[in-house]
Amino acid sequence: MPPRSTHVADKFDDDDYPAYTMGRAAEMLGTTPAFLRTLGEHRLITPLRSEGGHRRYSRYQLRIAARARELVDAGTQIEAACRIIILEDQLEEAQRINEELRARATGPQPEPPA
Repeated sequence: MPPRSTHVADKFDDDDYPAYTMGRAAEMLGTTPAFLRTLGEHRLITPLRSEGGHRRYSRYQLRIAARARELVDAGTQIEAACRIIILEDQLEEAQRINEELRARATGPQPEPPA
């Protein structure tokens, strides 16, 4: 048996690896390919393209699309749902940066010279 490539195995664990076709992604989300195209038009997710030009989605993108579907299913217009998710993402990133800055500010302080 040939040795297993860790490169291939790494793709299974990579949330950003574009493993899913548009049809499979839509099926997993219980939606239509048109819904995924609309999310792309609103710049919520930008699928990578295969060599043949077909859209490919990552697990991370599918989680974002699932969040959009939740909002749309709850009655939010798709444009507003995309904007909400973008703002939620920006807020999360800003909070992460603030935590890092606070940790640096309260981290170990240099001792004064004797």
